[in-house]
Amino acid sequence: MSTTDTYDVVVVGSGAAAFATAIGAAEEGLSVVMLESTDRWGGSTAMSGGGLWLPDNPVMRRDGVQDSREEALAYLDATVGDEGRCTSPERKAAFVDGIADFVETTERHGVIWRRATDYPDYYPERPGGKIGRAIEVEPFDGKRVGCWAQTSRALIPLPIMTDDVWEIQRAWSTTGGMRRGVEVISRVLSGLVRGKKLYGIGAGLAMSLLDVAVQRLGVELRLSSPVTDLALDGDRIVGVTVAGSEVEETIYARRGVMLAAGGFDHNEDMRQKHHGIDGSPSGAPGNLGQVHTIAARHGAALELMDDAWWGASVAGPEGHDPTFLVGERALPYTIIVDHQGRRIANEAESYVDLGHAMLEHDKDGAYWMVADARHGRRYLRNYLADPRATKAMRREGLLHSAGSLADLADLIGADPTTLTATVDRFNRLARSGVDVDFRRGESAYDRYYGDPTVTPNPNLGPLEKAPFTAVRVVIGDLGTKGGVLTDEHARALREDGSVIEGLYAAGNVSASVMGRTYPGPGSTIGPATVFGMIAGRHMAQA
Repeated sequence: MSTTDTYDVVVVGSGAAAFATAIGAAEEGLSVVMLESTDRWGGSTAMSGGGLWLPDNPVMRRDGVQDSREEALAYLDATVGDEGRCTSPERKAAFVDGIADFVETTERHGVIWRRATDYPDYYPERPGGKIGRAIEVEPFDGKRVGCWAQTSRALIPLPIMTDDVWEIQRAWSTTGGMRRGVEVISRVLSGLVRGKKLYGIGAGLAMSLLDVAVQRLGVELRLSSPVTDLALDGDRIVGVTVAGSEVEETIYARRGVMLAAGGFDHNEDMRQKHHGIDGSPSGAPGNLGQVHTIAARHGAALELMDDAWWGASVAGPEGHDPTFLVGERALPYTIIVDHQGRRIANEAESYVDLGHAMLEHDKDGAYWMVADARHGRRYLRNYLADPRATKAMRREGLLHSAGSLADLADLIGADPTTLTATVDRFNRLARSGVDVDFRRGESAYDRYYGDPTVTPNPNLGPLEKAPFTAVRVVIGDLGTKGGVLTDEHARALREDGSVIEGLYAAGNVSASVMGRTYPGPGSTIGPATVFGMIAGRHMAQA
């Protein structure tokens, strides 16, 4: 049995790119339906840090922070460079030029944006680099979205914001960290007193966008609606086929279909084919790559399929997801070593760079984050936040402690002489304050996550105090970044560069305008929302 339905715009997915498309189209008066394949909406956005890297944005201008189109494009050229058609000058310019529309449109419908004032670009010393380009939503009251909160992929309600994170992880070692922890607790209590259930970071972002799209603009959102194919009229995409529990439905789109269904991070077959590893993803479990396959079947060109938003993650025990490492690896009194006990990179650098370094060094080898006792006493380690998971990690050989480096080396399978020599050399560099091997602590980005009370370098601290610990580190990611090649209007392209009429793509289902790098905090969600809004506007003009 089959049924049909018709809207102006069909959006596949329910993350930031999907909501931005829906908002842009619905604000123009178009009817929109969003289709989420799983029983929970929000995708990886709802599970993320919630930041959007948006250079020269209106929030910066209101704060009096100097930035410009020219500086933004210069920085993109200096960091992203030329990585194929997905990083063309036209797409970079479209991203920068579309930022104001996305921010101002969402503000007009009630979204409250705040700037992460202290967060640097990931290469702030390069031409056009800045501090404070990322924005995020103010903590959002989940009660405003009613029953939708129950089906969100958001984690626990916590009104935390980006710049809280780097302070809170130092709560035991700095007065600023302790003060920020008190502020967050006060936020929680204030919300409870006022009868609110406040969500911050990615959860707050997803709920803010749903509030605009669904509750204010009347967009329809359907859960458990996996798309199985595209519908065609000649060479034009005119809708999608959706598998239901009892019926198959064709939903037609008068203006266009947006593919915004996330990456293929949880598809082990695709990971092996394109990356050569199973993957240790931190994105939404519904990111299985079905839409990539469907789009390619209908002639869409794919780019950057061999890449991802890489990083180092702490391996989770059985039944637990890996924990993506952002700030912990930059703090003093810790290093990351390979299976022999050698350092391979600047542990504090951009996580995508560290991920690439791990892949290039040994994609199948074991890595360990080794720390001395002070690292555990002074800093919050979110990968050890769950006592049951911590016990399981010890039981499964993912976490070890020892009274000496030699004994620790035996436990992790490294050469004791090599590990001891590595730590001895690192300790000498830490005392001098200059990491001549990997330049850890030279960049403002490194120092953002460091400990200012540690001198002469806030990212370096010798490993001297027993007991020493080692936690298993794997090559993780925040999602894959390869997918459908699109133009400056987010229209899907064939291999010959021609447009597939009626088909658009944005977010991790598309080949990223950021190429193989990560220019700043929120370089996944920022372009996803901007190109989503661009697509929604373009469909309205079609």
